[in-house]
Amino acid sequence: MKLLRGLSKFLFWSLLLGVIVGGIGAAVIYYYLEPELPATDSLRDVELQVPLRVYSRDRRLIAEYGEKRRIPLTYDELPKPMVQAFLAAEDNRFFEHPGVDYQGLIRAALQLLMTGEKRQGGSTITMQVARNFFLSRKKTYTRKLQEILLALKIEHDLSKQEILELYLNKIYLGHRAYGVGAAAQVYYGSGVNDLTLAQTAMIAGLPKAPSRYNPITNPARALERRNYVLDRMRQQGYIDEQAYRQAKAMPVTARLHAANIEVEAPHVAEMVRSEMVARYGDQAYTNGFSVITTIDSRLQAAANQALRQALQAYDMRHGYRGPEQRLEIPDPADDDTLRKLLAKHPRVGDLEPVLVTRVEQRAIEVFAPSQGRILIPWKGLEWARPYIDENHRGKKPKQAGDIVQAGDLVRILRVTPDKGEPYWRLAQVPAVAGALVSLNPNDGAIVALVGGYDFYSSKFNRVTQARRQPGSGFKAFIYSAALEAGFTPATLINDAPVVFDDPSLEGAWRPENYSGKFFGPTRLRYALTKSRNLVSIRLLRAMGIEHALKHVARFGFDPGQLPHNLSLALGSASVTPLQMAAGYAILANGGYRVTPYFIQRIEDSH
Repeated sequence: MKLLRGLSKFLFWSLLLGVIVGGIGAAVIYYYLEPELPATDSLRDVELQVPLRVYSRDRRLIAEYGEKRRIPLTYDELPKPMVQAFLAAEDNRFFEHPGVDYQGLIRAALQLLMTGEKRQGGSTITMQVARNFFLSRKKTYTRKLQEILLALKIEHDLSKQEILELYLNKIYLGHRAYGVGAAAQVYYGSGVNDLTLAQTAMIAGLPKAPSRYNPITNPARALERRNYVLDRMRQQGYIDEQAYRQAKAMPVTARLHAANIEVEAPHVAEMVRSEMVARYGDQAYTNGFSVITTIDSRLQAAANQALRQALQAYDMRHGYRGPEQRLEIPDPADDDTLRKLLAKHPRVGDLEPVLVTRVEQRAIEVFAPSQGRILIPWKGLEWARPYIDENHRGKKPKQAGDIVQAGDLVRILRVTPDKGEPYWRLAQVPAVAGALVSLNPNDGAIVALVGGYDFYSSKFNRVTQARRQPGSGFKAFIYSAALEAGFTPATLINDAPVVFDDPSLEGAWRPENYSGKFFGPTRLRYALTKSRNLVSIRLLRAMGIEHALKHVARFGFDPGQLPHNLSLALGSASVTPLQMAAGYAILANGGYRVTPYFIQRIEDSH
């Protein structure tokens, strides 16, 4: 009995001494580390790295730029199952502990003492917030103590909801996705409110090891981790048995999704990106700027279609240049093999790369990565007369074998005629380039801009960078100068053959009308509508080149970039499409000069 009482006293005093020593040790540690701890109240105003986003004027996404993909969400915007899944996976006692789960720490400490192994599980969500925002990921005892003290301070300064909001927006979840909003978009192409329970659990399983449990690169391990999270949710009472079984039976559906681009305007996006970097430097990519452009999404879609159809039609009229490449197709070849052969050949505009797998008398079978095997009918092939040169084509093909052979890499296009059923047509990437720009003449706002057939094949912006001769399109400015010089729409100019011995030109110049005919005395209004070359040249000579140059400069053209000779009347100047559009805007709005612009406003993350 005495022995038992003695042992009890010993244990009591030992425990008391341990508590006192532990308390003194904790006080010393706090005194030593506390001055070095950062101020946690800054978390209320934390600036998360949010990418640059470019929108049309009707708030549809054009592009997104930034190293980190993030879609910040408030706590109220987080669906309940998402919060529950993360609590079940990472910190089921989050709403009970003061930032530090002492039970978990004791379990981790005992594991270390008994086995010598460092065990995960002692870190709470609050401690992860402390680490992610303030500390390095270096695993040392000092850093762990700092993490604990910071977690206690964070819990004192912020509410549980604020901590969860920070955590779920900051956490790295693989493939450049930071936060659950970005993860939902990256893996499932949807918002957090559109995820299934299985998808939610998959995302909640990622923080432990985003690479190891990644559903795209390691689907088997990801499935195992997802099912663990679902099991934890069932144990915590967040889901019932039926929901658990249904979610567990779901397959892995994750795949990489780019930003949900709603408007195809990559040349505009690049113009915005360049302007933002010029203004803000690298901060343009991280400060969460939303740039609202002047682009009208409906008009932009029409511009894309109009330019592509025009270039395709022009290119087709000049004949078929043949397949892009001849590939060796194994026999037999399954779809996966064919898909691999096409992997290095990207889509160009709306033209999809395909492999010819079978050639019939008046049809061909092709394999398309996105469509599988497709039969191209004769009406989609018969246009393909062989190209000889820019002015000549070969004979019409009589059978499909005259056009392509099995193993040929070609392009196809989906055609929807005004009447009849849609069908696939043999196509080719146009050899001709083009551009289109449309702006509001009243204020200069660019409402649609297409800088080329396909931005990803050529980033050269032909609207702003390509200087070309405008031809007869320039005559309107010459006639405007004539009106200012005293000529009238009724003025008669003789449309007759003439030879100019202009010292600024090489030798004699014998200009002609496009038709090769001459029409005698012609009034200016008629000469302009019929684009008569000889009248325009005589008119320019009569008013004087210097007068014309000064007048044209008022339309925004640089006289130094214009020819100082009579060829100016025929549009031999070197100008960009945007300059021409801005010049015509002055004619359309009654004579007011406008400066083209494409940024309506810039919004920051606040």
